[in-house]
Amino acid sequence: MQSRSDPTVVPSLLSIAKSTRAFLTILLDRIDLHPGQDQLLDKLDRDNPINVSSLADSLAVRPSTVSKMLDRLIDRGLVERASNLRDARRTMVRLTEAGMKAQAEVREIWSKLEEELTSNLSDEEIGVLSDSLVKAEEILTQRLRRLR
Repeated sequence: MQSRSDPTVVPSLLSIAKSTRAFLTILLDRIDLHPGQDQLLDKLDRDNPINVSSLADSLAVRPSTVSKMLDRLIDRGLVERASNLRDARRTMVRLTEAGMKAQAEVREIWSKLEEELTSNLSDEEIGVLSDSLVKAEEILTQRLRRLR
């Protein structure tokens, strides 16, 4: 049995994050995207524009980070900005038609990667892993919000 004073979760999560990011970088490069852009595209909807602050919050990054990412995606025609009809000070963003195609490709890549990662696990193991990761994410997100 592992002792709580001997950390194993953080080193494992760091290693998994590094390997996942490296693997994802290779797959995203095939569709000319960079890590992070996939997550941003996944959060957007063609029919329901979202403001930059809400988008940043949902990605757990600063609005300035989202703005830089958006600039690159707008240059590629995947995302567009528009003024908020109720509050002109707020910038809204949404997917373009090309962005919807890119989003579908991202989700396909994620699905294939998940299939690769879970192919040797039972349904029960996948459920336990998924539940544990969701809990870890909730804890980290909550703590991170307090620090920002």
